[in-house]
Amino acid sequence: MDISISFLFLLLLQTPISSSKTFDNNILRKGSSLSVEKSSDQLISPNGVYSAGFFSVGDNAFSFAVWFTKSSPPTVAWMANRDIPVNGKGSKLSLLKNGDLSLTDATGIHIWNSKTFSGNSQPTQLVLSDTGNLVLCTLENVPRLLWQSFDSPTDTLLPEQPFANSSTQLVSSRSQGNCSSGFYKFFFDDDNVLRLLYTGPLISSVYWPLLWKGINLWDLGRTTYNNSRIAVFDTSGFFKSSDNYTFKPSDFGMGPQRRLTLDYDGNLRMYSLVESTGKWDVSWQLQSNPCRIHGVCGPNSLCTYDLYNGRTCSCLPGFKIKNHTDWSYGCELESKINCNRTRVDFLRIPNVDFWGYDIRYIPNSTTSQCQKECMKLCDCKGFMLRFVEPRGVHDCFPKFLLINGHRSPEFNGIVYIKLPKDGTLLFSNNNKTQNVSTLDCSGLGKSPTGTLSFDHGGLIAHGRLVTWVKEKMNKAAAATRDHSWVEEIFDPSLGCDYDINKMEVLVRVALLCLEEDKDSRPTMRQVVEMLASLQ
Repeated sequence: MDISISFLFLLLLQTPISSSKTFDNNILRKGSSLSVEKSSDQLISPNGVYSAGFFSVGDNAFSFAVWFTKSSPPTVAWMANRDIPVNGKGSKLSLLKNGDLSLTDATGIHIWNSKTFSGNSQPTQLVLSDTGNLVLCTLENVPRLLWQSFDSPTDTLLPEQPFANSSTQLVSSRSQGNCSSGFYKFFFDDDNVLRLLYTGPLISSVYWPLLWKGINLWDLGRTTYNNSRIAVFDTSGFFKSSDNYTFKPSDFGMGPQRRLTLDYDGNLRMYSLVESTGKWDVSWQLQSNPCRIHGVCGPNSLCTYDLYNGRTCSCLPGFKIKNHTDWSYGCELESKINCNRTRVDFLRIPNVDFWGYDIRYIPNSTTSQCQKECMKLCDCKGFMLRFVEPRGVHDCFPKFLLINGHRSPEFNGIVYIKLPKDGTLLFSNNNKTQNVSTLDCSGLGKSPTGTLSFDHGGLIAHGRLVTWVKEKMNKAAAATRDHSWVEEIFDPSLGCDYDINKMEVLVRVALLCLEEDKDSRPTMRQVVEMLASLQ
């Protein structure tokens, strides 16, 4: 986007007529350079808000960047070479005599350049403005813009920085300590709508705006009837886009320094600087529940969120974590699954959603119908049953990938995971593999194939599960003193033809074994005696 001529004239007024220095506080002249080895080789905006120079991104690794001077630690607003850092010796940024701005490493190799050429006869200069924009322009009677950093943002937008056209995008950092390009992008799509995209190691998917069946962009207040593709937020924090998306921060109004950043976790946030401490306060964020962001926990895992513990990732039962330092790689099966229908089982997990990657959509389905459909297909990893309240029925979604897993008590759906058939399931929670306590149905009826499982933390917090089972049991006992509560907690789709009286004993034994007070738990001898009564 072109910078105004009047602004260029203001930049000219900031340039001294003569000086022996190769650069002034905020200006780098043609034929001069900034060295990585000189910490004083920095440009500082006239208002002192921004600095530009070589920024350390690792051991003996530097990028040329613009950062907030008064934040602690310094916060980068723009970076030239985020994916190819240069050496801490011999590297420099030079404004060449041909008008090109060039970043070279210790060997003289060009790592980054502005791709500008003004000719030897035209004087040029690089200016760091009060807005945080690095501007390369000619010094003629009518100044001409050659390049500006505002046209190529990294992961951050600054006040009054236009976010325009389809080629401009914000790309998140890889992690909190890694400034290289990450998995998330903020951009204008081909339909002129702002979107957030996850581009992971295996798949990519748009996660905002998220359109469910029957919901369109108009329902969300967005419009595709525009051809301008421009978004900007002003110094008060008000953000407005040509697709009709707007927001205001919690501290709306003139005052603090602000930035809009696509963070490494895929969430878009506006920050306000507290100058007395140099720290940033979050004044707005797009997703209040981070588990709605795709890719945060990787394939075959579940994301859970609460205000106390924040966001946590855990592997599904029967899976183990692939990379203990990076959850984006997700989890893999503990043991290989066989396509033989007699060698697989399904584990029921309520209140879970795995967004997308459906093999097909089967409306008005039952658990057994959906399970049979998944059993037919070797690449079916499981299926989701979602209750549709207006119709009073369940819809079936067999899955060829279990990704974007999200558990929430508000979600009215059940997921059934296909797993190898054995007596005990394992699940991975963070960096640990833990056992699931199982009560085998053997001896309780004909053709037993299922288990009643109580886990000890992680995927299904055992405290909530135990409380839920006890509430069901006590409520039924107080009301009718019947055994219907057993049928409510046990899933018949697991295929266990059980005796309800014997199952009640098993559940009560399981609850005793899970008492918080270890002295209240039965000994192994007592457990054997209680189970012996079932014979």
